[in-house]
Amino acid sequence: MCGIVGFMSRRRLDWDTCIDAMTTRLVHRGPDDAGIWTDPQAGIALGHRRLSILDLSPNGHQPMHSTTGRYVVTYNGEVYNFADLRHELESSTGGDCGFRGHSDTEVILAAIERWGLFDALQRFVGMFAFALWDRKEHQLHLVRDRLGEKPMYYGWMGETFLFGSELKALRAHPAWHGAIDRVALDALLRFDFIPAPLSIYTNIKKLLPGSVLTLSDGQREPCIDTYWTPKRIFEQGNASPRHESEDEAACRLDELLGDAVQGQLASDVPLGAFLSGGIDSTMITALMCARSDQSVRTFTIGFTDAFNEAVHARAVAHYLGTEHTELYITPEDALRVIPKLPSIYDEPFADPSQIPTFLVCALASQHVKVALSGDGGDELFGGYSYYASCSRTFDRLSAVPLPVRRTAAAALSAFGSPNIWSAFDAMAPVMPKRMARLGVRHGMGTLARRLAAPHALDMYPLAYSRWNEEPSLVTGLRAGLPARTARELCAELTTTEEQLMYSDLIGYLPDDILVKVDRASMAVSLETRAPFLDHRIVEFVGTLPLELRLRGERTKWLLRRVLRRYVPDYLVERPKHGFGVPIALWLRQPLRAWGESLLDERAIEQDGYLRAPVVRRMWREHLEGSSYWTGILWSILMFQAWREQEAN
Repeated sequence: MCGIVGFMSRRRLDWDTCIDAMTTRLVHRGPDDAGIWTDPQAGIALGHRRLSILDLSPNGHQPMHSTTGRYVVTYNGEVYNFADLRHELESSTGGDCGFRGHSDTEVILAAIERWGLFDALQRFVGMFAFALWDRKEHQLHLVRDRLGEKPMYYGWMGETFLFGSELKALRAHPAWHGAIDRVALDALLRFDFIPAPLSIYTNIKKLLPGSVLTLSDGQREPCIDTYWTPKRIFEQGNASPRHESEDEAACRLDELLGDAVQGQLASDVPLGAFLSGGIDSTMITALMCARSDQSVRTFTIGFTDAFNEAVHARAVAHYLGTEHTELYITPEDALRVIPKLPSIYDEPFADPSQIPTFLVCALASQHVKVALSGDGGDELFGGYSYYASCSRTFDRLSAVPLPVRRTAAAALSAFGSPNIWSAFDAMAPVMPKRMARLGVRHGMGTLARRLAAPHALDMYPLAYSRWNEEPSLVTGLRAGLPARTARELCAELTTTEEQLMYSDLIGYLPDDILVKVDRASMAVSLETRAPFLDHRIVEFVGTLPLELRLRGERTKWLLRRVLRRYVPDYLVERPKHGFGVPIALWLRQPLRAWGESLLDERAIEQDGYLRAPVVRRMWREHLEGSSYWTGILWSILMFQAWREQEAN
């Protein structure tokens, strides 16, 4: 796990000084080594910060040249099957591959030279993002792994093409002149994250998972090709699912997961696992214990003033016999993290679980350099309860003809004049507590849009969007976020649940969950690995019938079957809980002064991005407890805190 950066340009500048400054911004991603390579005549510069995991010797130094000198790479990630690929390469050449050490970087370069970039990518099993310069063809290739575990930003700044792991490195280039993308900001306020290919800046994009960007010398518009997508796999699985028995499917899943974990145990430094006590992390930990010849280290944090899963994690650790470390976090501990968030996440990011994620990474980094996680299990095996609930809600609504629903929605919207909503809000003290907290204005507006939704996937974003009212909170917004739903990308999936799961797999997972984990872990120089995201597991799950993943209200059906082979029922069958972060309480008490300073109405108006009167109204209502605006306020605060840091 490392940090990579680079640029293409024909400008006259001090090339080494420029790329070194950019590389230095990523020291947290790779504190063990640094390297730069420039070719001013060709107009290319590459930088690298190394977190040494495999081959700790200087033989793993990057940027690295291929043995023929044709390719130069700066690489972030792990190719877990590199040993098998190395053996295949050596066998096919009589051992004459010119390997100097035993890093996977050397194997990547040799594989590309032997098979070509796209054929080599089909053979790689892992997580990665890398920049590859072809000295023969004068071409730059930017590559991102299949599921989007590792980040890659890119874009033009005038006559300079920038790319790298994080925006802070790009901002160090003298050509930088970023402008905020209001569409991206609108998406942040609705969903807590900025979906790819957008970034917070208008002229910088994120490379989509499973993609290769190619830019030739002298070319302005890059060519982007997809080398892997789950779309075809899930469509084929839906059309003709596997017909093996449940026991056979469980055996195959057990084998695939075990192999994935075995491959991800490869390390020349200490490693462990995050253990929450939930099904996913328990499964990964159990397989680590079964496949490792050493004691497994596990890490858990608990909160003293929120739902606490540390007790369940401790029970799992005791049963499996892991070397367990737990830390109980006080509100003061968590609050100390908040000022660091804009720097850690680099562009505005507002999933509140970013706080405990950073804290558990910080805990683990004190003992190990690599940690395995259960990320991806929910999206693959239907772990979120809203898959079934959203499907049920739409089934009930769809019993009413769409024209009738749209008429009712229009009536609700027309009914919503400011005076009428004010009268409803004034009734909050005598309303049921839940309705009063949500706010009638907000709830009725969301209901109107749900009624008008022609498909469950049009309704789905409304279920978790922080802001569904019109107009947007963002000023000067000319167009909203382009629709990118599973229905459009994977039209052959027949059930609503499968479409929702697929939508999360290609959207919520890479744009929220994996961003959260990557930035939090890299901030403390910790490598994280996610065995569930081995593409061979994703391809297997994509061929399973829905009832083996989600059976009525029972989530993760087949995964539970496999887990029972390793732990007893009482450690499997318990309700799902996430990290409960009491943001609402903190904003009214210890964070009130911080929030007040960031939400100053005059400053917001002067900034010109948000509708200041609406923001202040929501802040006031939240402090009074008359409406529940915690989610949208946290997104606004994360943007404001990021803006304040950017200005400094």
